Amino acid sequence: MCPRLFAATLLLCLALPVIGCAVKAPPPPPGKAKILLPPAAQAKPGELEVPGSIANRPPPPSPPPPKRGLPAPVESAPLAPPAAPATAAPATAAPPPPAAGRIAVGLLVPLSGPQAEIGKALLDAAQMALFDMGDEKFTLVPRDTGGTPDGAAKAANAVLDEGAKLILGPLLAAEVTAAAPIARRAGVPVVAFSSDTSVAGDGVFLLGLLPREQVIRVVGFAVAKGRTRFAALVPDNAYGTTVMDALEDAAGNSNGVVTQVERFTPGGDATEAVKRLANYGARHDALEAQMAGLSVKTDEVSRQALARLKEMDAVGAVSFDAVMIAEGGEKLRGVAPLLPYYDVDTRKVQVLGTALWNDPALGTEPTLVGGWFAAPEPVPRAEFAARFENVTGHRPHGLASLGYDAVALAAVLARGDQGPDFSVGALTADHGFAGVDGIFRFRPDGLSERGLAVLEMQRNEFKVLDPAPTAFTKLVN
Repeated sequence: MCPRLFAATLLLCLALPVIGCAVKAPPPPPGKAKILLPPAAQAKPGELEVPGSIANRPPPPSPPPPKRGLPAPVESAPLAPPAAPATAAPATAAPPPPAAGRIAVGLLVPLSGPQAEIGKALLDAAQMALFDMGDEKFTLVPRDTGGTPDGAAKAANAVLDEGAKLILGPLLAAEVTAAAPIARRAGVPVVAFSSDTSVAGDGVFLLGLLPREQVIRVVGFAVAKGRTRFAALVPDNAYGTTVMDALEDAAGNSNGVVTQVERFTPGGDATEAVKRLANYGARHDALEAQMAGLSVKTDEVSRQALARLKEMDAVGAVSFDAVMIAEGGEKLRGVAPLLPYYDVDTRKVQVLGTALWNDPALGTEPTLVGGWFAAPEPVPRAEFAARFENVTGHRPHGLASLGYDAVALAAVLARGDQGPDFSVGALTADHGFAGVDGIFRFRPDGLSERGLAVLEMQRNEFKVLDPAPTAFTKLVN
């Protein structure tokens, strides 16, 4: 897909411009969107105080500037695709005094500590959106949380001191818990990157991809394809509980039933959990009993039946026709092959997953090939990843797109007909918004709804079985 066509497919509601994208666009001209960094007394001339931002790296060659289209109203509110990062002023200079009409938006991300890689990816993507979507009044104010509650609280106070009217981030649930009361007292909403639903509500909106949405989507698709009896293998932690609860609700609401759920220790051996799920002990004992009965018979039919049973490990069917595996990465590679090993026939039992499966390399595990899971459409994500790499020189973290969509969303709301509108009403608009990861909208309780595709795992790639929706129905809850 050509860059301009990609841009045209992700228009903004509220009559935003269609932005064509250059491969590596130059920094915005003076007077355009800004990124406001804290003073750094020890910084060398020309260095940014924020580590890892795009502007820290040597600038790419300057190609012709990107083309810009004309405003075009649409029915929903998509967020335009990334083009290139904005360049910040050197961090050695003190922040400029608030300009008349300046619209400040805080960005709280972990730029140091164990989550720094994710934080830097979020910041890089945010700067790309800043260049695409920000106007001369829009100012992004990033601050490092260090990945800790105390750091998040200090960062929240810092961006509020800079006049932020909306806070994007933090990343972790504990950080959100620390920053939210500070923002709430100031009357400033928070759009957090967390997917922990316990921190949503009362002014906090979750942009992260929620496991519940993924489970509901893929289970609904599976029921439509005739699967009605569900089992699950889930880690014994909060994530596993979330998936289990969502599976119970989704199956119950779709005339399905959950027949069995088995938990395993996160990071531990799932063998016993799979054996219980497969009812392997009882089915193996039944096999032994049948073989014992046939072994005393001398007729040809019995001898042939005994020969067939000797090739088997168990007899009898399992109690489910679909199984959800709530894992990803190397752990998933270890769990999945245990199913056929303990006589769960994945030719008859449909294997299901969550967006943790969103890695084509997992298709090298034969048990996962043909498995279904719900996730954002792969083509827009791949195009975003390619453009991100073109700008930064490295592939994006899987959460980087949240940084882009958050800043683009803020830029859209900053351009309201009556001026910036970061109110709950604006954030929870029924039509929602659309970005790199597809359409999304916030509910009044702070949770998000997303339009996800159903994908099938193939060897080193995905096949779209059911495309993501392009519009929401009216919100009724």
